[in-house]
This record gives sequence, structure tokens and C-alpha cells, in this order.
Amino acid sequence: MSLDKILSISGKPGLYQIVTQTRTGAVVESLIDKKRITVGAHSNISILSEIAIYTLTEEVPLREVLKAIKVKYNGEQTAISHKASKDELEEFFFDILPNYDEDRVYASDIKKVIQWYNILQKNALLESLEEEETADVSEEE
Repeated sequence: MSLDKILSISGKPGLYQIVTQTRTGAVVESLIDKKRITVGAHSNISILSEIAIYTLTEEVPLREVLKAIKVKYNGEQTAISHKASKDELEEFFFDILPNYDEDRVYASDIKKVIQWYNILQKNALLESLEEEETADVSEEE
């Protein structure tokens, strides 16, 4: 499953995958507890494939950041919790993305990235990061 089908819903914990689209929104399933809910078009939804992290020179797609974490931790859960202190979170993120923009990327953003990575890892969805890149390269040729 690609990041195009994985969502973050404002005000709801964790990540969701799209089960089906409806006339007024979508039915989504939580990656944490597998419960299904209906979200309307008015909900503040972010699709993971459209999220990017600010750096000093450009915006880096979330997929690239997640891949860097995957490489650092060999595809395992992160050693750092999303509940760690602000300093620990920033130190972790500097290892992953050394030139991230400290003024525009907040500790709360880093917490989300760590939490999302661990949820994707637990649900064996990190392989889709490699598949998407292969698909992108194929489309460009």
C-alpha cells in the first residue's frame, strides 16, 4: 500500500488507510486498532504522500524522511519515543535530516513523524516506500 492511501486526520490519533470512498467523504480504517470510521469532506485530512518537511534549501517529501529513518534503524522501531523531550527529538531529527529548518519544523512535527514511522513499521507498510520510488522512476522513463 502506498502513502497515497494513508491519512492523518486532524483531531484523531494515529494513521488511517482509505477503505473506500463515498459520495460525501471516505470510510477509513485505523492502523492502530483497525476500527473503521467515516470521515466527511469537511474533515481536515492530510495524505502522507503530500506531506513534506522544510529544510534550509528545499522541502523534502515525507517518504524520503521515513526512508532515512528506516535505513538508520534497519527497518525496526525507533529507539526514541515520540514522547521524548524536545532536545532529544531535535537531536534525533538532526541525525535523520541534518539541514532541516529549525524555525519551521517544530517538536510536535518531529513527534508526528516518529509516531507515524512506528505505526507504519508495526503494520509492515514501510516496504511501500521502496515500491513507490520504483514506480516514480518507471513513470519518468
